[in-house]
Amino acid sequence: MSNVSVLSADRSLLERVMLCSVTTVPCCVFLLVNCTMLFSLRSKAVFRDTCRYVLLYNLLFADTVQLAISQILYILAALRLRLTYPVCGAITTLSNVVLRISPVTLVVMSFDRYVAVCYPLRHATIVTMGKTRGAICVIWAIGSVNVLSYVSLLRENRFEGLNSLQMKRMCSAENMLLGPVAATFDQVYKLTVFISAGVSISFSYIGVLVAARSASTDKVSARKAHKTLLLHLVQLGLSLSSTVFMPLLGVISQIIDRITLVRISVLFYVCAVMLPRCLSSLIYGLGDQTIRPVLLHHLLCQFSSSVSTRVAP
Repeated sequence: MSNVSVLSADRSLLERVMLCSVTTVPCCVFLLVNCTMLFSLRSKAVFRDTCRYVLLYNLLFADTVQLAISQILYILAALRLRLTYPVCGAITTLSNVVLRISPVTLVVMSFDRYVAVCYPLRHATIVTMGKTRGAICVIWAIGSVNVLSYVSLLRENRFEGLNSLQMKRMCSAENMLLGPVAATFDQVYKLTVFISAGVSISFSYIGVLVAARSASTDKVSARKAHKTLLLHLVQLGLSLSSTVFMPLLGVISQIIDRITLVRISVLFYVCAVMLPRCLSSLIYGLGDQTIRPVLLHHLLCQFSSSVSTRVAP
């Protein structure tokens, strides 16, 4: 019986290590691409002084931070490592802030494309660098407003009644919000942000479609804006799927066994959490003719330097 228990423990550890590898390797690749994209957007003045590239940098930065935090929490859960309530609270609070940044940034980027197509002559005066920086401050303020409510709701948890600040469960936003009021508020706030973003992007999308039928509208510009806004809607939908990731797994866990649940959770994590955070780099980095050569140049330089380092004695 002792040998059987040791073999079972080793098999469980091996399975968890393999699951961590399945997600960690592609996550590291995505983080490398995102960081290279961020570096590329700061490497030239044309990117630093153009409003849509500044907004793209803000979107990529939030997605990269969210991807890194999600992977850290995933590894901790897979290895069954438990944090203290203060440390987990700090991590989940930062995760909640950057989670709201992406949809609101997509709204501002959609508005930029809407103005460029529907009001091309006034675009330079409506969308300026000063207003763009102000919009980014407002975006982060919207994400940070929830932090105050989040911290106040965390006070519902009677930490003083606990024997230890060590968490009994894995670190996640759901496990930090122990009170029903806190959990309800968190879900309502998430849905409000994403629904408002969806309505705003849809309005811009319809406006561009209507403007594209006008004889005075640049057809090429309208077609590009149409595709961009459609991609924004897809990104928003994928980001929304990450908010229902944990509740959906909670429902599924009641009808299937643990091993199947672990495999489904890995699939959901890759599709609902990792994929949306790397789409921005792939869509804009490879689709934009101005960014593409700069991004490929930096990626190739990194690849060449890593190869030469391995070859060198």
